[in-house]
Amino acid sequence: MKELWIQSILAGICIGIGGAFFLAIDNKVIGALFFTLGLFTIVTRGFHLFTGRIGYVFDNPPSYSASLIITWLGNLIGTNLVSLSLTFTRSAAAFQEKAAGMCDVKLNDSLVSVFILGIFCNILMYIAVDGFRNNQHEIGKYIGLFLCVAGFILAGFEHCIANMFYFGMAQVWSVHTVIWLLAMTAGNIVGGLMIPILGRILK
Repeated sequence: MKELWIQSILAGICIGIGGAFFLAIDNKVIGALFFTLGLFTIVTRGFHLFTGRIGYVFDNPPSYSASLIITWLGNLIGTNLVSLSLTFTRSAAAFQEKAAGMCDVKLNDSLVSVFILGIFCNILMYIAVDGFRNNQHEIGKYIGLFLCVAGFILAGFEHCIANMFYFGMAQVWSVHTVIWLLAMTAGNIVGGLMIPILGRILK
């Protein structure tokens, strides 16, 4: 249990740092590619990211599903440790301004919209993580990882863990924010399970 919390918090920290890269870089394409370093660290170090693990529910015992709750909470802690730490730096004002603009768009969107965008995000996340696990070509697995993650960012899809960082950085936590985050999380769950479910049906 202790290891699960630590691995989940570390994954959240990695995503938070990736989010900081994205906020720091004006060019959206380059920022999206640098954001991917967060997931790269997670998959190579074996940290526990909620959006990367949700797709393997059917491959594990029921206790795995319960562990995902801890993973989500650990990711929340990790991302907000990063956002909180950055508020004490000279980069705080610039990061907060950019994050606030992003969060304004997200939180003024409809629940249906953020749910659907969450689905598409985690379809790509599943492809990225599962490709990294199973692709026999060393270069191919890394290319797939970077392209899928950069792709969902550039498309404006919703990643609940990344948004935890942006919400913390913009200091917009509220009941409204939590509800929207849960809708994004639900979309990520559906998106992460779509390919595994279809794979089982087609077998």
